[in-house]
Amino acid sequence: MCGIFAYLNYRVPRTRKEIFETLVKGLQRLEYRGYDSAGIAVDGSNKTTTDMNSNTICLFKKKGKVKALDEELYKKDSLDLDEELCTHFGIAHTRWATHGEPSAVNSHPHRSDKDNEFVVIHNGIITNYKELKEYLKTKGYEFESETDTEVIPKLIKYVYDNRESDTVSFSTLVERVIQQLEGAFALVFKSRHFPGEAVATRRGSPLLIGVRSEHEQLTENIPIQYNSAHFKEGVQEKNSRNRSDSFNGINSVGDGRAVEYYFASDASAIIEHTNKVLYMEDDDIAVVKSGQLSIHRMNRLAGEDPVRAIQTLQMELQQIMKGNFESFMQKEIFEQPESVVNTMRGRICFDTNAVVLGGLKEHLKEIKRCKRLILIGCGTSFHAAVATRQILEELTELPVMVELASDFLDRNTPVFRDDVCFFISQSGETADTLMALRYCKSHNALTVGITNTVGSSICRETDCGVHVNAGPEIGVASTKAYTSQFVALIMFALMLSEDRLSLKPRRLDIINSLRVLPELIKKVLTLDDKIKDIANELYQQKSLLVMGRGFHYATCLEGALKIKEITYMHSEGILAGELKHGPLALIDKDMPVIMIIMRDACYTKCQNALQQVTARSGRPIILCCQDDPEMTKNAYQTIELPQTVDCLQGILTVIPLQLLSFHLAVLRGFDVDFPRNLAKSVTVE
Repeated sequence: MCGIFAYLNYRVPRTRKEIFETLVKGLQRLEYRGYDSAGIAVDGSNKTTTDMNSNTICLFKKKGKVKALDEELYKKDSLDLDEELCTHFGIAHTRWATHGEPSAVNSHPHRSDKDNEFVVIHNGIITNYKELKEYLKTKGYEFESETDTEVIPKLIKYVYDNRESDTVSFSTLVERVIQQLEGAFALVFKSRHFPGEAVATRRGSPLLIGVRSEHEQLTENIPIQYNSAHFKEGVQEKNSRNRSDSFNGINSVGDGRAVEYYFASDASAIIEHTNKVLYMEDDDIAVVKSGQLSIHRMNRLAGEDPVRAIQTLQMELQQIMKGNFESFMQKEIFEQPESVVNTMRGRICFDTNAVVLGGLKEHLKEIKRCKRLILIGCGTSFHAAVATRQILEELTELPVMVELASDFLDRNTPVFRDDVCFFISQSGETADTLMALRYCKSHNALTVGITNTVGSSICRETDCGVHVNAGPEIGVASTKAYTSQFVALIMFALMLSEDRLSLKPRRLDIINSLRVLPELIKKVLTLDDKIKDIANELYQQKSLLVMGRGFHYATCLEGALKIKEITYMHSEGILAGELKHGPLALIDKDMPVIMIIMRDACYTKCQNALQQVTARSGRPIILCCQDDPEMTKNAYQTIELPQTVDCLQGILTVIPLQLLSFHLAVLRGFDVDFPRNLAKSVTVE
């Protein structure tokens, strides 16, 4: 999705060139989220704090990659790159088009008027923008873009122009604006009228603030400043309320000494500068004024935490760098032996065969009393749920529903208080999954998060959860997060079945297989060269079918999704049992087919499907167990994999398909990490 990054240096002298470099580097860290254009807003030259007319804001916006924007920054001769700015606030953004085509005029920051009195960067979607736009047009405000975002700077200009006094604060203006907005947003505001000040807010889209200072902070917890009054008038009415913002050592961070603040939609843009971060909650308004950070809210809700804690990030910069690999996706595929270990670390004791998921411990009795499990996700996370449904049903002896979040919401699915609902999301910010979570909470079901991002919305809003610990995943096409989600759900099934004597042999088989799983993954990764050779034969094809059944149907879906995402080939995951009900019509000598046939309960049935394919002159590439002469005899090519327990075999069969999609994309000349039209974190419906 779109990426937000902003940098405020207070009493920390930085040249304009250094500020540009910081902003551009922040955007580069967010490139993996997917985008089509980028932009930056900084102060103009010869700025003074006494005359507003001298406070100019310069906008730089460019369609395409951040690199193109970076080049554009140095073309403007009017800006002195060596000018040292003791205090400055700059904002930057990468846009993923939702309203209006990719273009410079549609990219962010958006401005209030030709004088750039207010500029704003926005992640999310404003659902009532048409009504606001029509109203503002009647008041004489002119629009230059096709976006929903542009109503926001125009609206704050309208509120400012109609303020009741000159003492109205920047945060009060923002507060009045967001009360008129519907939809999801993370917003960062900058204004000529309030030089050196920053205001940020969020609702439904992630936003965090990094704090960096050579001085010791006065507090790790920031008490929220509540405003009990309500601004109820519509946008049509002239504003009639004012509140002075109070800043003091208790309610804010910073005491007039040198400090730097970093605003971002993702921790990966902040971690190289500081590991001290504050995660904003919905409807928080963060204000930096005179170097002090404070948090404001309209009113306090029942049970709401009245403070925001500054947390210490454990992520390290080298974790999000490519190292010796061609791309982040390739690096993340090869990290899977370590990432699955990290998912299991401290949770499985192989000596005692005990499985403990600390995040679920307090709710374990309640989970064991439930009548149904509902697994909800989108895309790859949905496939992780499909992959583990069978073993969850077997070990928990409960009915298990697997739901696509968007479809789940469309149907207004019945949910009951004795249901346990799992919300699976790599980012923890997926909009459809988050809305499904809120729907289930409103029906009093127990909610469990399975995410890879500490501090994410799903982490904070679920009753309990499991952090999969896969490490930062930068490539848009998910790889290691999938296998870690897979392992996390398997561990949940093991934990829930620990007191079932009849299931003890099955549990031990799975636990022993988890012990050796990292080594088996390493063996699969040694097949990379063979898979690259197969990709050389396939990369000019237009379509590719992936077939399997039982535990491997999810692998077919996930493998086909990976191929679609980054190679732009048509690819379809097909349940082999459905072959005669339509898909068999597609089979001929020219249609590439990949079949997954492992020695498990479906082996004989999959052999029948293989015979149907070969009888139609199909030339199947078969993923099979090592030393299976029957498969070798009937296959055009085979990829022989080590065998493990049936419910974990899907982890070993998906990795060759991840590698195949990677090599196909490279051979077809596409950007593996940033596929067109896609975003890493889908934070809009």
